Amino acid sequence: MNSDALADLSEDELLDLAGERAEEARRAETDLLHLAYQWAVINHPNRRREKQIPGAERDRAYGGAGSPEVAEFAAASLGARIRRTTWAARALMADALDLQHRLPNLWSRVQTGEVRASYARHVATRTRDLEPDQAGYVDDRVAESADGRIPWTRFETLVAGAIVSAAPALAAEKQERARRARFARRVGTPELGMASFMVRADAATIEQIDAAVTAATETVTAADPDLPADEAAVQAVLRLVTGTALGAASPAAKVDLWVHLPHDPRPTAADPESGAMTRQPRTVRAGGRATGEQPVTEGWVRDVLGPHASFTIRPVFYPREQAAVDAYEIPERHRRAVQILSPADCFPYGSATTTTAPTMQLDHTEAYDHGPPGRAAPPGQTRVENLGHLTTTHHRIKTHGGWHVVQPVPGIYLWTDPHDHHYLVDHTGTRPLHTPRPRPRPLVVEIYRPMPRITLAS
Repeated sequence: MNSDALADLSEDELLDLAGERAEEARRAETDLLHLAYQWAVINHPNRRREKQIPGAERDRAYGGAGSPEVAEFAAASLGARIRRTTWAARALMADALDLQHRLPNLWSRVQTGEVRASYARHVATRTRDLEPDQAGYVDDRVAESADGRIPWTRFETLVAGAIVSAAPALAAEKQERARRARFARRVGTPELGMASFMVRADAATIEQIDAAVTAATETVTAADPDLPADEAAVQAVLRLVTGTALGAASPAAKVDLWVHLPHDPRPTAADPESGAMTRQPRTVRAGGRATGEQPVTEGWVRDVLGPHASFTIRPVFYPREQAAVDAYEIPERHRRAVQILSPADCFPYGSATTTTAPTMQLDHTEAYDHGPPGRAAPPGQTRVENLGHLTTTHHRIKTHGGWHVVQPVPGIYLWTDPHDHHYLVDHTGTRPLHTPRPRPRPLVVEIYRPMPRITLAS
């Protein structure tokens, strides 16, 4: 469908078609829940699996109490096939199981098309910690209103209230944990070179912090009246936490910044006096990425970091030119090279990065061959084009879950799942590859036997 095909439709026809497509989307969501449930059923804990060894597949209770367990690695195959992360597929299976086994009223209305799958899944997720009878109470309370008759925010409030009524002790426990949750840490994902720091404490502590910041802000404003109020408050907080007096330089921030420059194609020229070969001068404009931050511009580095940060300039690093080593242990230079080329989880649709998941493992794409006992391992196995980042779960799935991967060139991973479906993962993300299905074998075997030659007597 394109805009040209819609240009001749009337208003009523456009609205009718939009309603039809919305209904198709609702049915597709419901079908996906059915499929996720059946996938969980056929991947039950009693299926035949290899002997339990460290890292092998285990049985997991993804749903709430009363929902059956599922073989752990099943979510990876489902997630890749529907182009979602392993964790998203796990959540889909958990919601489908809970709707079938714990929330029958909602599930019945989902099947008849009265309730959107997203509304039902919200209830399944929120009631996961409840006992089956408590989840049933919430199911009875909210099923009628889950058909969209009230706005989403009011539905969320209705579900939250039903949960408190169903499990008051659990609600009180969660409120107490929330009351005791005190922290001071960075929050959120940095964007456009900006980040956030949050303090959570009891109201009395926050009042003291607010009073101290207000007083310090007044001092900063008195020294620089032209400074915007919010900027003055930020400077006040900085000086309070670093113990820096007004007018003194604040401690320099430690920044790890990579600036990637293209190959310099300028010709060389001989110095007329020394004879030395030098590059022709040029102006360099470059961007970079501060570790843990989003990509930044040269201007951001100069204006934001320049006045406050200290810089260390390292030699140019060529990630693709690191020599292979024989040892199983991965040298730091190889880790840096893979970090530059492929900083994300190389499993299909993996969402983790070395920033969000610094404990990701660096895995040998082709399993390391330690060689026979008493003899050295084959040389050169630890090389940039044989390494990739994986979360612990995806590393276990690769090792014990029937998945296979090759890396024909550094940073490009070709995966095959246990059902012979193929995926390409590179720095741009994941793309499923067309996987032709083998032609089905005939159910009947035909055996050709020549007819016997008969000579009739004359």
